[in-house]
Amino acid sequence: MSVKQLSIFLENKGGRLADVTKVLGENSVDISALSIADTTDFGILRMIVSDPVKAESALKDAGYAVSITEVLAIAIDDDPGSLSKVLQSLVAQGIEVEYIYAFIGKNDKRALVVVKVQDMSKAAEVLKEADVDILNDEEVYKL
Repeated sequence: MSVKQLSIFLENKGGRLADVTKVLGENSVDISALSIADTTDFGILRMIVSDPVKAESALKDAGYAVSITEVLAIAIDDDPGSLSKVLQSLVAQGIEVEYIYAFIGKNDKRALVVVKVQDMSKAAEVLKEADVDILNDEEVYKL
């Protein structure tokens, strides 16, 4: 039900993102989604990739601090208010979203969204009850 996301700690210096993407490219790892949260000194690069285990190994070998985190990947209608309905269903059950970002896929007329919550099982149940399509790892890694 969940998808593996890479979290990479990066110093906030020029060229770091280019270096990470170079390592992934050299190891034939495709990027489906990414998000960066930064401060003046460092950033956390979060990525959904085609082969998270291979990517983690390659990046660690290149000297990066990397971890794998479980997240939910969902597909929702690409219409005004669709994301709000999803978030309201989580809030109604006391599930707080830690972070969220969208990604590109080959699903027509649907927005693809990565959601990180504390209680993944409860969130998955709530989303299923709300008829939200939760994507599995195989679906996401080949996007």
